[in-house]
Amino acid sequence: MGFSDNSKGLILAMASSAFIGSSFILKKKGLKRAGASGTRAGVGGYTYLLEPLWWAGMITMIVGEVANFVAYVYAPAVLVTPLGALSIIVSACLAHFMLKERIQKMGILGCITCIAGSVVIVIHAPQEHTPSSVQEIWTLATQPAFLIYVAATLSIVLALILHFEPRYGQTNILVYLGICSLMGSLTVVSIKAIGIAIKLTLDGINQMAYPQTWFFLTVAAICVITQLNYLNKALDTFNAAIVSPVYYVMFTTLTIIASVIMFKDWSGQNVSSIASEICGFITVLSGTIILHATREQEPPPPVGTVTWYVSGDSMKSPEDEHLITLRSSEYYKP
Repeated sequence: MGFSDNSKGLILAMASSAFIGSSFILKKKGLKRAGASGTRAGVGGYTYLLEPLWWAGMITMIVGEVANFVAYVYAPAVLVTPLGALSIIVSACLAHFMLKERIQKMGILGCITCIAGSVVIVIHAPQEHTPSSVQEIWTLATQPAFLIYVAATLSIVLALILHFEPRYGQTNILVYLGICSLMGSLTVVSIKAIGIAIKLTLDGINQMAYPQTWFFLTVAAICVITQLNYLNKALDTFNAAIVSPVYYVMFTTLTIIASVIMFKDWSGQNVSSIASEICGFITVLSGTIILHATREQEPPPPVGTVTWYVSGDSMKSPEDEHLITLRSSEYYKP
């Protein structure tokens, strides 16, 4: 007995979440090892490229992204994207056992709240009309409303990179993940176009001759490279159990907004369904706030303590450094 297209998309999306959730942990461990012997990715270093464990995480993420890519071919974005919530559970559990990043009880509640809100969104999400050709997607992508969204997205990304990253990148998780999520919403649109092109080509309707197909492929490549770069910085700077759910919430929210604008998903819905979706968004955002508020903070050095970071990188945590500490108050002068 064969599976329906939606069932295939569902299975692929779940497998994708498992791989991606695991990749967060593998890459985090690789980044920590690389940071202990060189310049951290969070401050512009690339020594993690020599770390095998980081590459294991990278390969795992690629497998997950490929599964996610194929899932978009068989199922609409409103079904595939919210299933990324499963990666939160995977990464949070693995981070607890492998990275010793303890999750507070309220943090667990935050995860559950994020997932509950996502379920509400999925239940009330409209049925997406799947375009029958790349040219049809191009027509949707060049409508004024979506062009305004693209212009706003690129403007915000440039502002985050040029102005906010140098000042707040190391202290505010929303800077790095904002860049990833904004670019990710454009990636989904491009991936959907490429997936449709491949599916139609395999069915005997060649879409490779259209320049729009290659344009979407170029956009997807640029967006993915940008996402990976800033995701590395986020993972190297912040707790992995926090990065995963916040990234999921922002990425899912912006992707659904992009889909609503481009495909006019809400045009055929009643007020009740739209209100339910908005409540789902609020629930998800509330879960994010809970997770962010309950993350573990680095304890400040006690008064009377002088600490030297031998490697000279003051941004590293004490666990990753060789420290020389004087605890006697005789050596401390305010």
